Amino acid sequence: MSELKKLEDLLVQFRDERDWEQFHNPKDLAVALSIEANELLETFLWKKAEDANVEKVKEELADVLAYSLLIAHHYKLDLSQIIKDKVAKNAEKYPVEKAKGTATKYNEL
Repeated sequence: MSELKKLEDLLVQFRDERDWEQFHNPKDLAVALSIEANELLETFLWKKAEDANVEKVKEELADVLAYSLLIAHHYKLDLSQIIKDKVAKNAEKYPVEKAKGTATKYNEL
């Protein structure tokens, strides 16, 4: 069993023990994910990245990843596979010979 699957199972168990599945529909999970992503972003507000509170970054990043895992669980998605698929798709959009060293969007390369 992969580490991601173990984490997903841990989150589902935690959720189910508290009867929270009723609140964990995809829309609300996505809203919560967005809010947590913004809380992660807030840890960097008005400071250099190296000055961010790493403990707060860890906390908010854990929330982002947890909600991502719960959304994947709902749709029975294999996160490892969808990430591999996305990297392959991005490799086509951003070939090394055109994209290396530049932040230019794929349609402007």
